[in-house]
Amino acid sequence: MSWGSELWDQFDNLEKHTQWGIEFVEKYTKFVKERSEIETNYAKQIRNLSKKYQPKKNSREEEESKYTFCKAFLTTLNELNDYAGQHEVIAENLTSQIIAELTRYLTELKAERKSHFHDGRKAQQHIESSWKQLESCKRRFERDCKEADRAQQYFEKMDADINVTKADVEKRSSHKARQQAQMRHQMAADSKGDYSSYLQKFNQEQNEHYYTIIPNIFQKLQDMEERRIERIGVCMKTFSDVDRQVLPIVGKCLDGMTNAAESIEPKTDSKQVVESYKSGFEPPGDVEFEDYGQTMKRTASDTSLSNSREGKEKPAGKSKGKLWPFIKNKNKLSLKLITLNSQVRNLIEGSGPEDFSHLPPEQRRKKLQGKLDELNKDIQKEMDQRDALTKMKDVYVKNPQMGDPASVDPRLSEIGQNIEKLQFEVQKFEGWLAEVEERMPSKSDSHRRSGIYETQNNTTVSNNCAQDRESPDGSYTEEQNSETQVKANPNPNPNPNPNPNPTSSTPEFDDEFDDEETLPTIGTCKALYPFEGHNEGTISVAEGELLYVIEEDKGDGWTRVRRNEDEEGYVPTSYVEVFLEANAKDS
Repeated sequence: MSWGSELWDQFDNLEKHTQWGIEFVEKYTKFVKERSEIETNYAKQIRNLSKKYQPKKNSREEEESKYTFCKAFLTTLNELNDYAGQHEVIAENLTSQIIAELTRYLTELKAERKSHFHDGRKAQQHIESSWKQLESCKRRFERDCKEADRAQQYFEKMDADINVTKADVEKRSSHKARQQAQMRHQMAADSKGDYSSYLQKFNQEQNEHYYTIIPNIFQKLQDMEERRIERIGVCMKTFSDVDRQVLPIVGKCLDGMTNAAESIEPKTDSKQVVESYKSGFEPPGDVEFEDYGQTMKRTASDTSLSNSREGKEKPAGKSKGKLWPFIKNKNKLSLKLITLNSQVRNLIEGSGPEDFSHLPPEQRRKKLQGKLDELNKDIQKEMDQRDALTKMKDVYVKNPQMGDPASVDPRLSEIGQNIEKLQFEVQKFEGWLAEVEERMPSKSDSHRRSGIYETQNNTTVSNNCAQDRESPDGSYTEEQNSETQVKANPNPNPNPNPNPNPTSSTPEFDDEFDDEETLPTIGTCKALYPFEGHNEGTISVAEGELLYVIEEDKGDGWTRVRRNEDEEGYVPTSYVEVFLEANAKDS
């Protein structure tokens, strides 16, 4: 496809496109420059780290150098220093092979583009000037024809009004009118000839303009654009080759570290300890018995073995050898707080993936909705700016002395690209939001759960019971005083895992839960997605894995499941498909 034959009337669009191509080269140059700076800073930090842990020049160094693990560490530091050097090589090659080349090429590209569009504008101005001259000849021919018609009509009128009494005078006037008419007709004929010849000339110039001059200019622009794209491709290949070139040396550095680690010999280091601290003396012999008489009693030494035993022997207190991960006391509370603190920290620090998949469903939905609102505001801002620039361009078109309308086009093009990018982001986040809303529990389920709590007494007791049912994601706290706990005990607790005194810290109470009975199974579930349970109280599951449900979601987004007798924990409800047994649903 040739630009000259297919895009003969798209001069302005080609001008915008080639300008965008130059801006892309500038953007890629900036990208490579920032990558080079990152490599330089990384190499500097690695060198500083290696230097920081180099052994100090003192007497201790000689002793440390005798151990194989110290030698291995020193070798690792030296190899790490060489490793940093390879990142400096990457930075240097990026600068010399890409940044410098693209900077020089940009200067040439801008000059070539400017020259081609200058020729194009010159050709357009020429054809427009020829068109104006053609219009001028046409108007002159039209004017002369009208004048000739008027002169002929005047002559015919004078010739028709001749009378006998004024014959001589009328003959002279008629003769002048005839001459005037003939002259006008001659002028009209000359104008017609000029118009015809210039029309033929203009058609030839116009044909040459649209079939020869403009196609040649556009072909040059097409060749220039293709060379630009090819140059970008070469630079991108060089970008990867720069890394690939240092891989052998980086591999040697890593091999050196591995060899250093494999050279560590624990037995040799143990022998070195003997060599370093061996005194060479023989152990002392038996102490001879000294009898000072039967009546004397030897005073026990403060360092005697019996005293030391007696001093060390103390009554052992009660200790527990196991801690259950799901007991109904403050261990579960700490589990909840740890998980909550981790999630709050993630929200504050802004960590996590772009789709907020690390958050619970409700928090994820809120974050996605907030992101959509921000994107829509940005789109509206860009559209307002585009409208303002469009109005400014209209003013420039109507009043050229105020500014060049073409100067606004690059910015309008940039704003259009920004709007397209933002709209793409909106579609992406809307898809994630729809996915979250499909997986969230229905409102009817939420109303059913809330109805259970509304039927309880409207006191602090019902509030405490509801708080006891929080998942590891909840915001449960231990700020309930003992008086409230006592009041809550007589009332029925809707929680299937009752905890009459979660703040009690007496050993006798804790022992009641060491032999807790295993919760019954109320159904099964199938993992829809993989989940890595990093936090305390959660359990990792694989996609498609079948598990037993032992505690249903209480409205907090978490379901308690069991893999076998020893493995159980919480998983996000949105990550599993639950199949409850009939009796569990009825209850």
